Amino acid sequence: MSNRFKLPNLGIGLGLRTVHYAHILEQRPPVAWFEILSENFMQTEGKPLYFLDAIAEAYPIVMHGVSLSIGSTDPLDRAYLAELKALRTRTRARWVSDHLCWTGVTSKNSHDLLPLPYTEESLRHVADRVRAVSDILGAPIALENPSTYAEFAGSTMTEWEFLARLAEAADCGILLDVNNIYVSSKNHGFDPRTYLDAVPWDRVVQFHVAGHTDHGTHVIDTHIGPVTDPVWRLLGEAHARAGGSSILLEWDAEIPSFDETYAEALRAAEFVKLPS
Repeated sequence: MSNRFKLPNLGIGLGLRTVHYAHILEQRPPVAWFEILSENFMQTEGKPLYFLDAIAEAYPIVMHGVSLSIGSTDPLDRAYLAELKALRTRTRARWVSDHLCWTGVTSKNSHDLLPLPYTEESLRHVADRVRAVSDILGAPIALENPSTYAEFAGSTMTEWEFLARLAEAADCGILLDVNNIYVSSKNHGFDPRTYLDAVPWDRVVQFHVAGHTDHGTHVIDTHIGPVTDPVWRLLGEAHARAGGSSILLEWDAEIPSFDETYAEALRAAEFVKLPS
């Protein structure tokens, strides 16, 4: 256990996607664990939960959300949080994560992960909300650094300073997405290792890697295609600094066969030291 929350290093996992359900249940591939998109299994019945229950019976599950909107000024959605907690119980999920962002206002969801202003006021606001969420769930939540394409002119600190201070103030975990660090570094012109230097590594409970699309003038976090070597190398450096944490490959569009997707995830072993 290298993190302060005593959460396990599960090794290399995959995002659970619909196109792979049948293969997973028929072939039972030796994947260490699966990450689910929480909202895909909330407010639903029938087949989605049938497949989830069967897969959760055979594999460790981690939950990852996109609708917590932790940075919003809307009140916390307690009905959503109650469903989130029930889903965690159902799947016996090892932990729950979401994004350091906001997704809308006045109960309108933009279905996008919108950047925060990195200010003292924003830090206090988000930390209060994170603590409230952790109290409701009865366990610390992990927050992921998002990819960004615009910044607030009024920000008074960098994203990495904000994330580090928030993790301390709210006593939460970090899901460090190294592809997002790479994407944002290209879009905003910073050295990704400057970001790594600021990370409180004992709070990192998980890593994400993914493919992106480079348009030359800007880079988009598309989760399409193989992970680039610069992102793999960044993972290797971050993983070593953390003393090891669970690694998850995200491939969310133009998804190939299970075998091809899993082979891409296993490339992580070329760059990190895996748990024995």
